[in-house]
Amino acid sequence: MSDAIDEHDGATNANAAAPVSPSATVAGATLETPATAGQQPVTDDAKLTCALTHLDTRAAAEARNRAAHAPTIAEQVAAAPTDPGCYLWKDAEGNVLYVGKAKNLRARLRQYVQLTDERPMVPRLMAATAGFDYVVVGSEHEALVLEINLIHQYRPPFNVDLKDDKSYPYIAITKGDVYPAIKYTRERHRAGTRYFGPYTDARAARATIDVVRKVMPMCLATCAEWKRVRRQLEAHPEQTDVVALAQAENGRPCFDYHVGRGPGVCAGCVTPEEYAENVRAVEHFLAGHRGQFVSELKAEMADAAAELDFERAARIKRRLQVIDGLDDKQRVVLSGSQDVDVFGFWREETIAGACVFVVREGRVSRTCEFVLDKGLDVGEEELVSGFVKRYYDETSDLPLEVDVPVELADAETLAGWLTARRGRNVSVHVPRRGQKAHLAEMSVSNARHYLARYELRTGYEDKRTNEALLQLESALALDEPPMRIECFDISTIHGKHTVASMVVFTGGKPDKGQYRRFKIKTELDEANDFVSMSEVLARRYAPERMADERFGARPDLLILDGGKPQLTAAMEQLGDLGLNIPMAGLAKSDEELFVPWDDMPVVLPSGSASLYLVKRVRDEAHRFAITFHRELRGKAMTVSILDEVPGVGEKRKRALRRAFGSMKRLREATEAQIAAVPGIPDEVAHEVYTTLRAWDEELDDGRERALGEGTAE
Repeated sequence: MSDAIDEHDGATNANAAAPVSPSATVAGATLETPATAGQQPVTDDAKLTCALTHLDTRAAAEARNRAAHAPTIAEQVAAAPTDPGCYLWKDAEGNVLYVGKAKNLRARLRQYVQLTDERPMVPRLMAATAGFDYVVVGSEHEALVLEINLIHQYRPPFNVDLKDDKSYPYIAITKGDVYPAIKYTRERHRAGTRYFGPYTDARAARATIDVVRKVMPMCLATCAEWKRVRRQLEAHPEQTDVVALAQAENGRPCFDYHVGRGPGVCAGCVTPEEYAENVRAVEHFLAGHRGQFVSELKAEMADAAAELDFERAARIKRRLQVIDGLDDKQRVVLSGSQDVDVFGFWREETIAGACVFVVREGRVSRTCEFVLDKGLDVGEEELVSGFVKRYYDETSDLPLEVDVPVELADAETLAGWLTARRGRNVSVHVPRRGQKAHLAEMSVSNARHYLARYELRTGYEDKRTNEALLQLESALALDEPPMRIECFDISTIHGKHTVASMVVFTGGKPDKGQYRRFKIKTELDEANDFVSMSEVLARRYAPERMADERFGARPDLLILDGGKPQLTAAMEQLGDLGLNIPMAGLAKSDEELFVPWDDMPVVLPSGSASLYLVKRVRDEAHRFAITFHRELRGKAMTVSILDEVPGVGEKRKRALRRAFGSMKRLREATEAQIAAVPGIPDEVAHEVYTTLRAWDEELDDGRERALGEGTAE
């Protein structure tokens, strides 16, 4: 269309000196314009309007035609190459939703389209996806590096990331300077600077700098005198010796030099070569490799003493004492001088805690803790792999071994990437036993405690609960958020010892004072959850119970474990009672909520706060019912067996229960142990022991018959 406008403008300028032509050519289309007698000649503006209208109509038709024949995502995937590379799933606005890498792009993309990838987030991702891009690279290693860079650039919502994307503290050495300085910083990595970290505790990072300068004098980047010398060196980079000489003659020693924490750059007391040795030692110290450093200090102290330079020997001794103090705080966790990073994770529904034990020369040199924005809503491998890549993209402190809690599909590629960066072979390992497995358990425990502290500090649970209640109000078409939720569950074995549980969540949190449990009174020959549910609802919502303050207020939402059948039974029972209580039946298989007002179930989004709350309510009702059922079954087993023993009454049964605690322990006891119980004569102990043995033999015969029948079939 721009071509049409330009062409018309040229025609207009020409028409200033020429007669109007009866036709105009616009974008290759010739439009005839009538000029009959009695009609006014068609103006240029009219011709242009007509031409543009025609073009718009044709463009719209072409767009509709292209849309009708546009290839689907599946068809586009079928045309993707089989080379290694990275893929980017995008939404309708072109925003990147997820970045991944693949050894074979077509095969990997097909897993998403056909939903053969079993990760929980894949259905949600594909529902939001409108298209994709991919980048072909030469190898799987290059794909990994590109994936890390793309995730860092786009921050896709479906990739694992830190919960609060803040900058973490680092200790940096400005190696690009003639006299490098040490500093505390949160800056992103700059060329010519080496970073150690990240540290998740700012105070620990600052304290480490203080300790380092006690061990080895080094300029601080915030020192005014160091900055002055640096400016002079930058102004005259070719005159390093002259600048050093000028400092020796006219320099102003800083305070740190007088107290032994500065090397005297500002006073010309150290050459660049000598200072470089200090920097090298500090780098080894910060990297956790202190063994060689300590040996060198001890040798230097011995030389100073041999030369009768006792003042220098005393300074070195004080440095060694500082290092010894650090060793006292950092206990040995691995035998040998091993450099290992141990990762531990604690996952909840939508967030996770991560803990990294940085072990250098067998000692834990520091601990880093993070909160991630994904939890049980993604697979464990996805979470671990994503965080490990993110962590090592941020740090240059690389170990020789990385211990993770689960086998990673791209472990070999990840190890190759780390090896290329470190310059030595780095392995990715899953510890199964021994010291490393114990250390991995400790890291998991630290991750769990850190996540709990985060939730308490930020009020995460309260925010999450409020969000869940509002989502349930909308999804289930309630009049208000369900501040009181009641849930029922039935527990039985072939109709024996059938019980029901009622749990109550007030404000989205368990209200255990309102929990109730029911023994089903209806005689059942076999399990019948519908009859049992009808009975318990009739008892709970009977007029006298509804008026009883001990049962609390009328619920805002009733949840039934079992889906559509349980919901139907509940609707009939409450209809007979004349009650209209909002309710939903939760199907166990697909986590769907069946509601009275729609034949189709309500599907809460995977990973949503509302689904997490509903599942938590259901699981709590199930736990409470199972606990009560096992309690009744255990009592029944104890009573029924001991009632058959001559000479055992209520008093002796209580004595046996107190002595052994459970029927299982009583069955495992010897005759002498039973006779040792106060109040149990020897002849009664013999009868108890004999009866229990006969009962065990009967059970074993029943199992053998069952197994034999199964084999015969």
